[in-house]
Amino acid sequence: MSASAHPWPTGYLFESPGAHLTYRVIGPCCRLYDREQLPWPCCRLQWRSKEPSWRRIGRRLIADLATRTKPSYCVEIVGQSYRSEPIVMTLYTHPLSAEVKNWWHSKELNRSPEMARHGQTEKSVS
Repeated sequence: MSASAHPWPTGYLFESPGAHLTYRVIGPCCRLYDREQLPWPCCRLQWRSKEPSWRRIGRRLIADLATRTKPSYCVEIVGQSYRSEPIVMTLYTHPLSAEVKNWWHSKELNRSPEMARHGQTEKSVS
């Protein structure tokens, strides 16, 4: 499997750019920020100003803008005893192709590019 074919399957191993750490993919994910937990004051895009948290307008959960063009995965570090919990990692060194960008940041449930090539469908979660 090539390193550019996203999404990577569960269990896929890859190294950090400096080859100091090895990671195991748990699965692709969407990195969301909870606007209620962002520090005060928070920037409101409509007015380009600062405002207190009780006056925020818009959705509570917002996607990380960097993940529109770069993939994010829930990973675990392999062979390190100091970090046992999974972490979310955005791979800035692996840009997404146009086809995968549309799937990665779609508001609708779509088939993954890998499943589309094999004619499989995903089941919707209710």
